[in-house]
Amino acid sequence: MRNQNGFTLIELVVVIVILGILAAVAVPKFVDMQVDARISAVEGLYGAVQSASALAHAKALVEGDDMSLATGETVSMEGATVNLVYGYPSDEEVSGTTGGIEAAVNMDGFTYTLSGTTGTFTLDGGPTTCTVTYVEAALGGVPTITNNASTTNCD
Repeated sequence: MRNQNGFTLIELVVVIVILGILAAVAVPKFVDMQVDARISAVEGLYGAVQSASALAHAKALVEGDDMSLATGETVSMEGATVNLVYGYPSDEEVSGTTGGIEAAVNMDGFTYTLSGTTGTFTLDGGPTTCTVTYVEAALGGVPTITNNASTTNCD
């Protein structure tokens, strides 16, 4: 009777082929999950920006702020001073202890940049097109908040 130790070459080849097939099926699914996760994170931020804007506006209404002022009015939210424009958060970046929508939202994992009159939240570590944009309110209007998350933008 023979004492057999280890695996035969055929057994090793079969295991390697099976692992290759599993990897070919699993890797595309994993990549799709990363895109879905990015989209979900940006959609969550979109909701947070909408909520923060509405909450700042509601607080301004309760405090009796002058909604016709483009500058000068502020509200305090979670210890941060939020600058208002026509009763809604401004688009300015945080400087010291004051800021606009960036201070009101206070989100980790995103970078806020201001270009002209448009503030952009970009997902850290993601594509630069996977964003939420914020354009401050005009007199008598509301801010424009845009969710740019899509499969093509977040891939």
